[in-house]
Amino acid sequence: MSRLHLFDLDGTLLRGTAAAVEISRQLGLETEIVELERAFAAREIDPVRFAQGVHKLWSGLTEEHVDAAFREAPWMDGIAEVWAEIRARGEHCAVVSLSPDFFVRRLLAWGADAVYGSRFPEVPFRVPVDPAGILSPTAKVKIAYGLCAKLGVPPDACVAYGDSLSDAELFAAVPLSVAVNADDHLRGLASFDYAGSDLREVYDLVRYRR
Repeated sequence: MSRLHLFDLDGTLLRGTAAAVEISRQLGLETEIVELERAFAAREIDPVRFAQGVHKLWSGLTEEHVDAAFREAPWMDGIAEVWAEIRARGEHCAVVSLSPDFFVRRLLAWGADAVYGSRFPEVPFRVPVDPAGILSPTAKVKIAYGLCAKLGVPPDACVAYGDSLSDAELFAAVPLSVAVNADDHLRGLASFDYAGSDLREVYDLVRYRR
């Protein structure tokens, strides 16, 4: 039976940072993004308000900034190797993230079968963010179930990888999960807990488990 591996992006595939932070760094807006990230983590703002905040913050964003942010970000080691092995085993891997889709979709080149991110206008921005396109933790579960149906993989054959409370609903919806460099809230909800910098080691925890 095939399996579906569902990876979070911020704090999971990215070590100790988030796509929004790396993009803002390219624009010299580190201080401003720290405050938005703090408010989001404290649940003072929801995903839509966060997206609207970064959209306003990134008024000067270009594709060159996004390319540089992706290239220079601190990624986990071994991402492409793990995804290649997953696919060689006849299994599937997807990235489901609240981060902007224009950043997330670059991971298709590394071997992800599918990627999902919050839908933003094309860069450079000319129109506002559509709130209907911004993902939430609940949307992660809906996407996972939809992808299962599309691929013919039962939900009980899914593995989730994440780092924060935004992954808690997905962890509760699948039988196997790995907290990757996670906060205290998520560790207790996961099947396994990993601290480190190599996705190959993360994958070793679940490679032969069902």
